Amino acid sequence: MSVKVFDTKEVQDLLKAASNAGTNGANGTQAGDARTQQIVQRLLGDLFKAIDDLDITPDEVWAGVNYLNKLGQDGEAALLAAGLGLEKYLDIRMDAEDEAIGLDGGTPRTIEGPLYVAGAPVREGVAKIDLDADEGAGPLVIHGTVTGLDGKPVAGALVECWHANSHGFYSHFDPTGKQSDFNLRGAVKTGADGKYEFRTLMPVGYGCPPQGATQQLLDRLGRHGNRPAHVHFFVTSDGHRKLTTQFNIEGDPLIWDDFAYATREELIPPVTAKTGGAALGLKADAYQDIEFNFVLTPRVEGKDNQIVERLRASATA
Repeated sequence: MSVKVFDTKEVQDLLKAASNAGTNGANGTQAGDARTQQIVQRLLGDLFKAIDDLDITPDEVWAGVNYLNKLGQDGEAALLAAGLGLEKYLDIRMDAEDEAIGLDGGTPRTIEGPLYVAGAPVREGVAKIDLDADEGAGPLVIHGTVTGLDGKPVAGALVECWHANSHGFYSHFDPTGKQSDFNLRGAVKTGADGKYEFRTLMPVGYGCPPQGATQQLLDRLGRHGNRPAHVHFFVTSDGHRKLTTQFNIEGDPLIWDDFAYATREELIPPVTAKTGGAALGLKADAYQDIEFNFVLTPRVEGKDNQIVERLRASATA
């Protein structure tokens, strides 16, 4: 039999006590962090009400607690945040904030994902980032220009790039342990012409670890955990807002079926076949070429409101 207890005084008092909301410490000062109390009270209240409304059983509650333990053990909380659309939702909110203040234009943002590693060596203008041999991937050159909304090149912009190898693995997170820390990762500073270039290898998409907590939940939802081939970027510059984005590789069958909801129409540049790769130091003379230009947006009242503080991996080159 389903019962409703959420609105009782006992439960409401329990919520206030558990979050310690509205309490005072010694001398009438606030005990604890008020913002944390506010968030915990709301989220815990939403959970309590969901248990009431959906008649969630104790068995189901403890199954959820055990799942959270596995999620932490697998280190997949950030991966699940992408897979459940939480990271996409944050982008939707930031898009709406830009619209509300009349800030239009610029390269569209999209999710960062969980696989960035800080500390890649910074090169001037051009970086060759395929450090390890990969027989399954052909050469790729990614290049373009960083400009502002006025169309003028941005000198001194830092363009960071990272992507997977032909097995769908990222260096630093590769379960085989066969990649160098900064394989297929790099950073370049633009010159006066605003240009950047990465000489690399063509990536493929990846899937969630099949035995991991994220795929376990996706299986229960009847969803796959695969992403199309893509390349990630951070672009930062004094006077502009940080851009977090990625593009998909044209022709990938999963472009519009990305489990992380990162695809945007403007982020699918054409892929062009070229020759002359030997002169560029590529592994073959024939190579694929992608031109992708970045347009940065100005800071808002002098502040970069696109900086997101989150725990990220780092390494030393």
